[in-house]
Amino acid sequence: MIYPRGGFVRATRYVIHRMSRLPDEPHRIARGIFAGSLIGFLPLPFLQFLAAWGAARLMRGNVLAALLGTFNTNPLTTPFFAVFAMSLGHWLLGVQAPLTAEGIARAFGNAGVDLWRNFKALFTDAQMDWAGLLTFWQDIYLPYFIGALLPGIILSLIAYYITIVLVKTYQKARAAKSGERSERRRKLKVALMEAAARFKPQRDGAKAEANKSEKSGPGAS
Repeated sequence: MIYPRGGFVRATRYVIHRMSRLPDEPHRIARGIFAGSLIGFLPLPFLQFLAAWGAARLMRGNVLAALLGTFNTNPLTTPFFAVFAMSLGHWLLGVQAPLTAEGIARAFGNAGVDLWRNFKALFTDAQMDWAGLLTFWQDIYLPYFIGALLPGIILSLIAYYITIVLVKTYQKARAAKSGERSERRRKLKVALMEAAARFKPQRDGAKAEANKSEKSGPGAS
């Protein structure tokens, strides 16, 4: 889950190979890749596959391509992209909260405490308090989402156009190979029919000679 057994290069080649072999129109596959790639950049933990499926259906893209597109991020690169996205989001939204490791950890901790306390409040007389979650939303999640949206759209558009070229090239090459195989089968069939046609007179002649020999044998009168 963290580092592919064969390395990131091999994993990327595998995803591209699977994407290229999808039996669908290039533009539908590309729309699916765009949807999955964009969702992969957004902070939607445990919901990426579901969101990619919904986005692909909404865009009339290939659903399987969308699921493959969500693998554009991984646990090693996501933290770096998250810091970049939150920094961009802070700048776009004008958030003044310091973006430090300590501040991020504190915001996550306060949000977790609020969730647990408010969950227990459902069964007790304690009052709910959403201050930690509100701070987390304003300082962390919303800037991350907004900051990831713009580069996510740009990178996903690049992936969209690259996918069209790759899929068209692969499908043309596959069609050419299929045509070559069909032509070889046709030539083989013709050759077998011609060989059978040449062999048939010889076989008929041999049968005629055998019948003639039987008729002129010792028992013939």
